[in-house]
Amino acid sequence: TLPSDELSVENGLMVTRGRRWPLMIDPQGQANRWVRKMGKEKKIIITKLSDPIYLRKLEQCIRNGNALLIENVEEVLDPALEPVLAKATFKRGAQLFLRLGTED
Repeated sequence: TLPSDELSVENGLMVTRGRRWPLMIDPQGQANRWVRKMGKEKKIIITKLSDPIYLRKLEQCIRNGNALLIENVEEVLDPALEPVLAKATFKRGAQLFLRLGTED
């Protein structure tokens, strides 16, 4: 669980209620453990940017409505993540799409 101090409670609210994807700087690993515990019953998928198939995992999570935790993110993100982070969706007919890499 997260500590019960005011800052931790506010951060927890932003993660669970925010409109944007959270980026957590977590040197003690508290937020990581908290997200893993909260996502356990929802079958959260955990990966790293160094994983050669992380984009496939991301695509499957988007398609299936699963959560994805990307651990150990460095200062520079993969540009393929930009449309996801920006929630850059587009309509084709009645369906909503998101371009991930070269695929819709």
